[in-house]
This record gives sequence, C-alpha cells and structure tokens, in this order.
Amino acid sequence: MNWGTLQSWLDSLLRGPWDERYYENRARIGREHVRIGLPQHYMFAAMNVVHRELDAIASGTYQGDPERLLPTCRAIGRILDLELAIMLHTYREDLLAQQARAERLATFGQLVGSIGHDLRNPLGAIEISLFALRSSVGKDDRSKKHLDRIGEQLGVANSIITSLLDLMRDRPLARERVKLHELIRSAVSSVESPEAVSVSSEGIAGLELDGDPGQLRQVFVNLLTNAVEAASPVGEVHVRSSVADGEITVAVEDTGPGVDANVARRLFKPLITTKDHGVGLGLALVKRIVERHGGSVAYESRGGLGARFVVRLRS
Repeated sequence: MNWGTLQSWLDSLLRGPWDERYYENRARIGREHVRIGLPQHYMFAAMNVVHRELDAIASGTYQGDPERLLPTCRAIGRILDLELAIMLHTYREDLLAQQARAERLATFGQLVGSIGHDLRNPLGAIEISLFALRSSVGKDDRSKKHLDRIGEQLGVANSIITSLLDLMRDRPLARERVKLHELIRSAVSSVESPEAVSVSSEGIAGLELDGDPGQLRQVFVNLLTNAVEAASPVGEVHVRSSVADGEITVAVEDTGPGVDANVARRLFKPLITTKDHGVGLGLALVKRIVERHGGSVAYESRGGLGARFVVRLRS
C-alpha cells in the first residue's frame, strides 16, 4: 500500500460516509489477501500498527485533557475493530469458496483427464479412416461433402477436449515482458471475421506487461472470437486499452445483442454459453488464465449497444 492509498483509506475510515460502498471497499481488502495467498495475521499486525499510531496522535492532540482523550481512543478502537471484522469476514468467505472451488476443479480435472485420454484414441482412429476414405471417393461431390462435415466435427470434438484439458491444467507461466500491441495484433490476425465486421484497437501502443505470451494471447483470441461472432454479420469490434496506477485495462467491445442479465451472472462458469452450438469453455478458460496472472476479467453491459469484456492486469 503506497502513501496515497493509505491516506485515502484513513480519510474514508474517519470521515465516512459509512455506506454500502464503504463496506464493499473494505471487503475488497480481505478478498485481495485471499487472492495473493497472504495469511490473515498480516491484517491483525497492520491494524495494530495503525491503532498504535492513531492513539499516539490522539494522545499528542489531547495531552492533559483526559475527558476528550479517552472517548477519542475508544472511538478509534471501535472503528478499527469494525474495519478488521469486515476484512476477516470476507477473508473467511472467499477462502472457503476458494477451497471448495479447488476441490471441485480437482475432481473435475481427474474426470476430464481420464475422459479426454479415452476419447482421443477413437477420434484418432476416425481421423485415419477419414483420410483413407478421402482418397477413395474420387469425384463424388456428395460423398466429399459428407466427409468434409465429418472432418469439421472431428475438429470441434478435438477442440472441446483440448479446451477442457487446458482449463484443468496448471501449466507454469512462462513469464516474459510482453508488448500489448503485438499480442493484440497476433490475436486479431488469428480470428476469422466477415468482411462486414470491422475490428479496431486504440490505446494499446507502448503498453507492456509481464506474463505468459501464449496464454495471454489465448485470452484475447477467445474474447475476440466471441465479439466477432456476436457482431456478425454486420457490426464492429473495438479493443480499447488504458493504464492507471500500474494497472492495464483492456476492454473488448462489440455491437452485438449483448448478454441476458440472468446469463451474465454465470458467464465465466464452465459449460455456460449463449451460443447455439457453443460448449461454454472459452470464457472459463479466459478467467482462469487472467486470474493466474494476478488480474481480473468482468462482463459489462453497454445498455443495449452490445457487450464489453474488461480484462485488468498489472503492468
């Protein structure tokens, strides 16, 4: 926490307003401790230091005036106790949720790994047979059409298995300094879009961050693929970026129909999709990769103007 952040925290601590936004800002501290794996005793230690320093300031201010000093010290203690209670409550909630999520993912991962391995073998045999059939059908266009359809669906099946395995794997991050404009340009070039769907970017030049370029590229490939499909057959996709307080924000926007509010709350869960032929793994994988980089991803409605997915990463 730098001095500016500490000063802002103390101002709101002592001046309020003590409303819902105040509670949510305090709750974020406990959640952040869980996210970075910091033990909760650090919160106790930090709060003790703040308590001691504020008591010292009060003692200096009201020296020789115990009628004002004692109530002030009691008020400081109560405010800080409440502050710590909020942090510990959200810390415990998020820690339990994280543990439950980890247990579910471990069980799901074992199942996916087993099924994925078992499915690869028959799919491989089908691909070999398909290759042999292509050379024997000659110029029969009807047969070629059916074989092309089989090949296409084989690709879909293999893609689903790969996405499931990627979602479950904890591959080490091959961190290096990544130029954002090169990352976005590479992602855009790999996403097929209709001629009537334009893809543009702004604010990404000169921005860099530490991360795994391959995995981060997958994040933006998935988001751009969704955006292009949502904006089709005629529409626009915009990638907008900015940086503030050491954090890079990248928003991928489209002019499609947006996402239903009931679905939006569950968008990043596995097997949740808004597509007719989707599987619901792309956004779950995006969330997993971004969080492994210490960032966050969120969906934001554009009020009938389309969808916006916002990725936040440390620069």
